[in-house]
Amino acid sequence: MQATIGIDVGGSTTKIVGFRHTQDGGRELIEPLFVRATDPLTSAYGAFGKFTALSHLGLGDIRRVMVTGVGSGELGDRLYNLPCTRVEEFFSIGRGGLFLSRLDEAIVVSMGTGTALVHAKSDGTTEYLGGTGVGGGTLVGLSKLLLKMDSIDHIGELCREGDLSKIDLRIGDIMKAGGMPSEMTAANFGNVSDIATKGDIALGLSNMIFETIGMMAIFAARAYHVANIVLTGNLSAYPTCRATFENLSKMFSVNFIIPEASRFATVIGAALCEGDPA
Repeated sequence: MQATIGIDVGGSTTKIVGFRHTQDGGRELIEPLFVRATDPLTSAYGAFGKFTALSHLGLGDIRRVMVTGVGSGELGDRLYNLPCTRVEEFFSIGRGGLFLSRLDEAIVVSMGTGTALVHAKSDGTTEYLGGTGVGGGTLVGLSKLLLKMDSIDHIGELCREGDLSKIDLRIGDIMKAGGMPSEMTAANFGNVSDIATKGDIALGLSNMIFETIGMMAIFAARAYHVANIVLTGNLSAYPTCRATFENLSKMFSVNFIIPEASRFATVIGAALCEGDPA
């Protein structure tokens, strides 16, 4: 049974996935793999070797490798003598987001070191809408300055101890009655307490980043008259992500969706592009 491999070579991580092709023309997803490395070539080749070993795939079982991501330019047109095709990252984001969410149309948000937004439709139409430099890199950088921590896993654990009322100014703090929800943020870090803990600061940072990304996505959804927003990328698996976006969903009447395997949406989208016209 032959397979197609997808590789997403990012700035700090590489993701790899595969689809086995069944006799009836279908595709079976092979468990994705996530590898950290600073050098794109080392990361890509290391991820490929580990993935094929774990998936019991030989080179003869693979018919094509589809690559995407900012580091994919480091790879040539062959990987271990296998044909290697580069796929536009923004198209991969849209394709993967729709595949995982089972939607026909959505705003797909890729939250990595920075953030990208695309408008994707099941007919293959994908439009890059822009993005923001606010993302995981922002969280790690500000945490290093304010908390003297740069492990995103440890920062996430610290968030569990946090209390946003000691960091953010909310509508309820300045208005006792009105048309807006009292828990809505009026100013991120606008109400920092003298006794704010590291946990409070960590939670405030993550909330600020997710609210910034969320509002950009909401504005994009309104412009395209779309109700569904699919969240993908490494930050979509961050501990506080789901709670922040659930609150935004309620406040602004949109559907923020974090599908299973959301971290791997882009690489899945790349793998699915095999056979598409160039």
